[in-house]
Amino acid sequence: MVDIAVISGSKSDQLIVDRILGRLKDEGVSFEHRVLSAHRNPKELEGYVSGTDAHVFIAVAGLSAALPGVIASQTHRPVIGVPVSAKLGGLDSLLSIVQMPPGVPVACVGIDNGENAALLAIRILESGR
Repeated sequence: MVDIAVISGSKSDQLIVDRILGRLKDEGVSFEHRVLSAHRNPKELEGYVSGTDAHVFIAVAGLSAALPGVIASQTHRPVIGVPVSAKLGGLDSLLSIVQMPPGVPVACVGIDNGENAALLAIRILESGR
């Protein structure tokens, strides 16, 4: 059983992912990490989302930042988006994540703020226990 699934859209997001994983390790929370792009690996992403038993997803994404919304469209479990400052200071990614259509909820933390994503995921887990 895995508490949190961390999915990054690219290996270039590793610095942010490392902050997330470090915080989850410090808190003793079980997790797994995958690099799966919503654009380059859509079928693999769909298979992973439907096959994992994780309770919460953290999606790290830059540029179009489609990853959190795609995950949220495939599950009813909580999804937290972490916008990455790839271009425009991350504002493009932030707006992409927070402007989900009705019925596709995604929580969003600040640009490059993986630690807050980890803390929010932990709070979501604790509220369900």
